[in-house]
Amino acid sequence: MLMVKRFEVGAFCSNCYVVSCRDTNEAAVIDPGFCSSYEAEAVLSFIESSELAVKFIIDTHGHPDHSCGNGVLKHRFNVPICIHKDDAYMLGDGGRQTYAYFGFEGTSPPADILLTDGEYIKFGDVTLKVLHTPGHSQGSITLIGETEIFTGDTLFAGSIGRTDFPGSSEPQMQLSLKKLTHLPDYYTAYPGHGPQTTISQEKHTNPFLQNP
Repeated sequence: MLMVKRFEVGAFCSNCYVVSCRDTNEAAVIDPGFCSSYEAEAVLSFIESSELAVKFIIDTHGHPDHSCGNGVLKHRFNVPICIHKDDAYMLGDGGRQTYAYFGFEGTSPPADILLTDGEYIKFGDVTLKVLHTPGHSQGSITLIGETEIFTGDTLFAGSIGRTDFPGSSEPQMQLSLKKLTHLPDYYTAYPGHGPQTTISQEKHTNPFLQNP
């Protein structure tokens, strides 16, 4: 069974998720967008007090409000940073321009694992499937579990991610939203910003999903 702990972090109020296997305590951290030492310590303290064994750092996309804590986690746990291959350029030394564009200093360490559509990330008894959902960025992904999805900045409760950034695409976003509407209604959606929701609720109330 997948356990989910949410932290709201950073100047953009991004959601950082610590997801773990209840039976094995193996875990992954999704979108570590914390900048301050206080926020980082809150996440690290939870991981340590819960006796979790972090196996992966996963970025749903490369924007710094979802990746600027990669270095802290990499230094502490020495585990791979995973991101879709099309957003890998936003990490490492080449990502300094992207970080500066969003008003962030520095950059993230480079990616260790380049994800592709249909790939699986496994830790403990948990399997997350990578669904490529570009639009907000070229390499945006949604992570699909048994009853949970992590949508990054593709789908929010009642809204969707912006498509006016460099590398964004409105037509691609529309295609990605259509993929999400094909998922079963019972999925709980954990977005990159804002409260959790369900696929059922978004299909019925989100104006951007009425005619995707």
